[in-house]
Amino acid sequence: MAPPAPRPGDQLASTACTTRVVVIRAPADAPVRIECGGKPMVPADGAPPPSGTPDAGPGTILGKRYVDAADTIEVLCTSPGSGQLTADDAPLTIKAAKPLPASD
Repeated sequence: MAPPAPRPGDQLASTACTTRVVVIRAPADAPVRIECGGKPMVPADGAPPPSGTPDAGPGTILGKRYVDAADTIEVLCTSPGSGQLTADDAPLTIKAAKPLPASD
């Protein structure tokens, strides 16, 4: 059975490493499969401890926001890990910070 579609506010945990995220934005019209380290992420409540070895990747960084190329899904990393975040097999990248306005 596939995990339910993520919704904003959902807390997800990796089954491959120690990564945990909070969903900030997700498309309502199309379910997205979020994975970390090549394994599906599951709801953080009652998540089993990570097992196995995650697929090679850059890992996740605490406090960073990750987005897909179309900017339709956004997650916030609340616990770092060694797995790479993906959405429907496409890698998520760190969201660029918005520049602060110039002060006069």
